[in-house]
Amino acid sequence: MNRLKQKYQQEVVPAIMKEFSLKNQMQVSKIEKVIINMGVSNPQEPRAREKIMPSIVKQFEAITGQHPQVTKARKAISNFKLRAGDPMGVMVTLRGELMWEFLDRLLSIVLPRVKDFRGVSRTAFDGQGNYSLGIEEQISFPEIEFDQIDKIRPLQINIVTSNKDDKEAFRLLELLGMPFASEEVKN
Repeated sequence: MNRLKQKYQQEVVPAIMKEFSLKNQMQVSKIEKVIINMGVSNPQEPRAREKIMPSIVKQFEAITGQHPQVTKARKAISNFKLRAGDPMGVMVTLRGELMWEFLDRLLSIVLPRVKDFRGVSRTAFDGQGNYSLGIEEQISFPEIEFDQIDKIRPLQINIVTSNKDDKEAFRLLELLGMPFASEEVKN
């Protein structure tokens, strides 16, 4: 069993039950899925997206352990030199054991490797208990070899929880070890 999943079951669930006065374990919010997304743009050479897509798919497979879905443009937009069906990016939805493994690596290895890291935003919740996080460089993941990439690209990570309350979702992620930035007053 994954150590983060074990921590959730043994430490986080009892702590949230006590803190929010819940009577049943099934009332405790849980992480349902993690969606990882990377957009691919090359405004100078629109047809170059098709050439670099296999490389990006391999990177995503290494990061997530799952084959990604290539997202395509639904309609043509001439100002962006975009045709319907052109590849726009890749995405993966992780659930179950792969999700827990990815979150464990994200919290313990990847986020500490980010340059000038001072914690993740406390306000990136969407009002429905879901959290969004952006990572500016895919090379923060140890699975990516710097020599094998053509360009550094950002990726987005969305953590979807089962509850509809940001406060409980924040506490869930905090207890799991999400390194939130300290609340500092800016002048």
